[in-house]
Amino acid sequence: MRSHYLVFGKPLVEDEEIEEVAASMRAAWLGTGPKVTEFERLVGEHSGVPHAVAVSSCTAGLHLSCLALGLGPGDEVIAPALTFCATINAIIHAGATPVLADVRRDTQNIDPDDVRRKLSPRTKAIMPVHFAGRMCEMGALTQIAREHELKIIEDCAHAIEAEHHGQKAGTFGDCGVLSFYSTKNIVTGEGGMVLTRDPAIAERVKVLALHGMSHDAWKRFSGDGYKHYDVVEVGFKYNMMDLQAAIGMHQIGRVERYWQRRVAIWKRYDAAFADLSVTLPSPISPNSRHALHLYTLLIEQPRAPIDRDTFIAELHRRNIGTGVHYRAIPVHSAYKERFGWDVRDYPNAYAIGQATVSLPLSPRLSDEDVDDVIAAVREVLQR
Repeated sequence: MRSHYLVFGKPLVEDEEIEEVAASMRAAWLGTGPKVTEFERLVGEHSGVPHAVAVSSCTAGLHLSCLALGLGPGDEVIAPALTFCATINAIIHAGATPVLADVRRDTQNIDPDDVRRKLSPRTKAIMPVHFAGRMCEMGALTQIAREHELKIIEDCAHAIEAEHHGQKAGTFGDCGVLSFYSTKNIVTGEGGMVLTRDPAIAERVKVLALHGMSHDAWKRFSGDGYKHYDVVEVGFKYNMMDLQAAIGMHQIGRVERYWQRRVAIWKRYDAAFADLSVTLPSPISPNSRHALHLYTLLIEQPRAPIDRDTFIAELHRRNIGTGVHYRAIPVHSAYKERFGWDVRDYPNAYAIGQATVSLPLSPRLSDEDVDDVIAAVREVLQR
């Protein structure tokens, strides 16, 4: 039994970002400023795109991407039935209608075959989610988009390191959106980034993120003196602060080191759990790089000796934190009431959502922490 609780998803924060935040506070420059600009440059360079726009969250970035691409009332956007609610909410907030496609049982990613079945004359975009850090079948999805003149917004909240044939997640579609929430692979506490190759999209996202003020309004934060601004459309308060970027500027430089640590933990889990009566993550596809954001077990009865929720409770009793990523979207009351979705229409998403549990995977974990997770999982499942 551990003497203290192992919090799920606790990030690794090092001295450099602590000092960078302190420097921002000493300079009294807390809001949007030069560190946001530098963080945008570093993330754009890492992802290989010419435009990266920092925003207050991945949710905000998905919302703004929908608006920048002209999605709105009467338009349908196809998204996976297994994802965080933010994916769906962003579509709704843009005024468009989410249409769910089921996921593949093995990858837990959106099923391109079901995407084709869900197409209608009102379909205007696809919003794939690279679930747990595994790349979606972007070849098939981009082919569908080309055939039907659809936009693609990639939800890359789990996938900053993910690649397919050397191409980064977030660079296959019109927009890709990253998350820097405190449980993600790179953190700023809260925050997100919109990636795009299109300067017009980047410009519109930037304007909408700061109240709809003209792009020149951002120069008010440069220290070059006061400049009048013009409100060119009704926007939002979605900008990132320098205090957040001060963390991210150093986190992004460690993205490879942190990924390598998760590789080591992932391999230990795979070896330790291979003989248990649970389903492990599917093997990583050739020519792809998995971002390794979530290590998920499927605790499925009658194969497993207990159900998922009992498993979570037993690990909690042993001071091991876990996560559930995610319950299928149609089980949530707000969506059932609004759209009438039935879980029976999404059998894979529903089955996964009822059985999935995520184990700690942060680079903050010590070898002893990993030992404790392995011991607890084996004890609970072999009792």
